[in-house]
Amino acid sequence: MKMKIATLLTLLITASAIAQAETEKPVHLFILSGQSNMQGMDPETGFLPEAKKHFKDEKVVYIKVAKGGQPICRWLDEWADIAKKNGMGARHRERILKGQGVLFYQPILDEYKKMLKNYPKPTSVTFCWMQGERDANGGAHAAYEDALKLLIAKLRRDLKRPDMNVVVGRISDAALGSPGWITIRKAQRDIVNEDPRGAWVDVDDLNDKEVKGKIQSVVHYTKEGYVILGRRFARQGHSLVTGKKPAKDGKPKGVE
Repeated sequence: MKMKIATLLTLLITASAIAQAETEKPVHLFILSGQSNMQGMDPETGFLPEAKKHFKDEKVVYIKVAKGGQPICRWLDEWADIAKKNGMGARHRERILKGQGVLFYQPILDEYKKMLKNYPKPTSVTFCWMQGERDANGGAHAAYEDALKLLIAKLRRDLKRPDMNVVVGRISDAALGSPGWITIRKAQRDIVNEDPRGAWVDVDDLNDKEVKGKIQSVVHYTKEGYVILGRRFARQGHSLVTGKKPAKDGKPKGVE
């Protein structure tokens, strides 16, 4: 009987030690947000395995707030003012806003708050953003650069993480004949190039699909493309967190 009690106590102490060690691991929190191409990315297939591989014995967690077909104004209260300053008229602004207002900013804060209950002091926070196609196609490109800069600044303020890293997925090469598309691609690169905690992900090779017998670059990615997208976000984020230089071309080596 004494042996059984001693064995049970040993098991309980061991389990407690393991649990304590687990909670004491450095925790790296990723915020995944954007429109359809972020919505279509399953973090469990590409992103999380890649992140775990590189962070090794440390803990990686994520929250995801994404919805297809959404312009950046759905994340930003101040968008209308920014659009006005960038020369967009009242009717133009209303056509893009559609009276819906901000839908996805508060959910990020809410999910972050929930995550903090389990991991009160994450070692790092990284914001991964894959969005912009709607603004490029919908005539909202003039306000995009200022809007994305403010969104990043607000998140750093409201999450109380001025050290938050940012990885932006540059929209693909699906519509390079569109001035709005080109404007947003450039804005996304410029923003991360100016940010010491910024990096970008190239997706131009992830969206090649066969359409009517021909390979074309389309808006949405292949099944494999979404896996690679997640892996690239993880690798660029890891570089920022660990103080390494992220891949300048948006394609970390070893992630094909």
